[in-house]
Amino acid sequence: WEVLMHPSYSPDLAPSDYHLFRSLQNSLDGKTLADKRAAENHLKKFFVDKPQKFYTDGIMKLPEKWQKVIDNNGQYILD
Repeated sequence: WEVLMHPSYSPDLAPSDYHLFRSLQNSLDGKTLADKRAAENHLKKFFVDKPQKFYTDGIMKLPEKWQKVIDNNGQYILD
């Protein structure tokens, strides 16, 4: 492993932003959830339906994503 230099705090380095939450956001795009139960059901289905590879791929891509943020001096990156 190579230790990457990074700023002491950068919200852009949150692992959840890169893979999981973007996919979750896409799954919610254009949907209206009528109530809390509908939201809970959607979330449960979202997580259960994702194959193990989805999570593994997201984790394995983190170093590359972090490096992009570092190379961009901590600026937010849209991809």
